[in-house]
Amino acid sequence: MVLENIILEHEKGITTIFINRPEKLNALNRATILELHETLEMVDKNSEVRVIIITGSGDKAFVAGADISEFAHFSENEGAKLAAKGQQLLFDFIENMKTPVIAAINGFALGGGLELAMACHFRIASDNAKMGLPETSLGVIPGYGGTQRLPQLVGKGRAMEMIMTAGMIDAETAKIYGLVNHVVPQSDLFLTYMTLATRIMKNSPVAISKAIEAVNANFVSGVDGFDLEIKAFGECFATEDFKEGTSAFLEKRKAEFKGK
Repeated sequence: MVLENIILEHEKGITTIFINRPEKLNALNRATILELHETLEMVDKNSEVRVIIITGSGDKAFVAGADISEFAHFSENEGAKLAAKGQQLLFDFIENMKTPVIAAINGFALGGGLELAMACHFRIASDNAKMGLPETSLGVIPGYGGTQRLPQLVGKGRAMEMIMTAGMIDAETAKIYGLVNHVVPQSDLFLTYMTLATRIMKNSPVAISKAIEAVNANFVSGVDGFDLEIKAFGECFATEDFKEGTSAFLEKRKAEFKGK
């Protein structure tokens, strides 16, 4: 696969995806969304990849929004199709991936950029990061899941304020809100996400994928998350990872999970 808008790095089971459109502050266009989808789909199928990091190239932006020039003249129908396809290809896709995905927010995460970060399983940020959903200042609303995921993470009132004012919040405020888990100096961002990824890799990939499914079920209309948890819990007992994990515990040794 020829990559034009992203850079891939692999290191000991960790794949880092850098969105690389520096001239546009890494803004998402349709080509980048498709490229991210195809790359993530490929990486998610690779059993050797245990954690995925998504970040932006450079030190100014994670993703500074969507590429407005692509849709400024869209019709109502075209706009709806743009949102539907984007959600399917990238944002919903990431949320439901079996491999854990961490967003490393290294600068501006605005509009589609914040929506991308929110689709990841959790977020860390550098202390220079700024986050917001400025769409209402353009006469539109967030269309890549922002109106749904932001209230889930920060609560309805704070989400309403952020969307209605179209303003930005800094990294420390985002941490207070629960939008990001950690805030670190920009120079420490790489070490922080690699440390977290390494800790995740010590655990069962099968159990982690089922945990992702169970947690996500709580936010799906018409799905009983408790029932799904019970089912997923039972399924874990049929895995090699469960046998290895329990054996290692009883034998007082370190488990060596195979993801099976």
